[in-house]
Amino acid sequence: MARRINLLAAALVAALAVGCTPTGAPAEADSAAATPAADTPRAVATLAEAFLTPMTPADNIDSPASWQAPDGATWLIATAKATDKLVVYDGSSGKHLRDVGSSGTALGQFDRPNGISVTDDLLWIVERDNHRVQVLSLPDFTPLAVFGAQDLRKPYGLWVDKRADGYSVYVTDSWDNGEDAAGKDILPPLPELDKRVRQYRVTRDGAKLEATLAASIGDTSEAGALRVVESIWGDPANDRLLIAEEDESYASEFKVYTLAGRFTGTTFGRDVFKAQAEGVMLRTCGKDGWWITTEQGKQRSVFHLFDRHTLKPVGAFQGNTVANTDGIWMMQQPTPRFPHGALYAVHDDQGVVAFDWQAIAKQLSLPLECGA
Repeated sequence: MARRINLLAAALVAALAVGCTPTGAPAEADSAAATPAADTPRAVATLAEAFLTPMTPADNIDSPASWQAPDGATWLIATAKATDKLVVYDGSSGKHLRDVGSSGTALGQFDRPNGISVTDDLLWIVERDNHRVQVLSLPDFTPLAVFGAQDLRKPYGLWVDKRADGYSVYVTDSWDNGEDAAGKDILPPLPELDKRVRQYRVTRDGAKLEATLAASIGDTSEAGALRVVESIWGDPANDRLLIAEEDESYASEFKVYTLAGRFTGTTFGRDVFKAQAEGVMLRTCGKDGWWITTEQGKQRSVFHLFDRHTLKPVGAFQGNTVANTDGIWMMQQPTPRFPHGALYAVHDDQGVVAFDWQAIAKQLSLPLECGA
């Protein structure tokens, strides 16, 4: 039975702009079509990062998100797991601007903040060790409220779907049954993996937000089970929810669910990723676009792009420096520094790099202009 949790809030409207690429009609993908043969050679382009933020190893940076401030400046906001705060950079230069938050359980405090997202003027942060989602309002980083603590056990990532009646918030919950003698996490048995993602409905009525636990998601079959999960993103236009499977002893791949939480039977990327599957974002281009995914190599991260509809690989690139990437964020709004947007990616738990989308598109022969 759904629980209701009242939250304080105010929300302004500032939607993310969409970017680019024409092409064919949507096609339902299947595992065979979406995954190339295991012996398929892969070409990985190398691009120079547009900038690298200051390195702060003590912070253990995990995930970034961006927001356009009222004065037009771009803020790049990252979670710092080890120091229980948010680190704010200039999204055009990488310059450090400020830190926000402290350790604790009160509003405005954090305990191992992990996943992060921005929708309108709301900043959503998953706190793994407070096992909750906290909502702040921008630009003042005013803490509004928290939800999910009664349901979540070890949450990591989230995706926020803006709807006409509010927000649908999907939170991954990768709890385990402790560690074995070798220090490896003991995964729950398949029948207990039916709550790997929690879905909340968040509505607003004046100055009040109301959050309702709407669904618990997780297939318990061998093929569809979500063993080790963190990154998640959705595509409402195609009723898709992509969830990274990070259990390398099983497979590094993405599993495709519907927004209602049903496993579609489709997985992809198993024979593409040579390291752990991690961050995922959707770069829209009219009705088309690309899924941007991360292969978390310890020495060098590789970013794989897949067609929005067919889920077939369309290209891959790496940077000169960026490695061991956790979260990524695709900024589609044009800025003076990045006229076609930018991809932000965490570098080795220490900072964030930026890639100019125009450079990515040119290198991978992707069109910059999109149809409606």
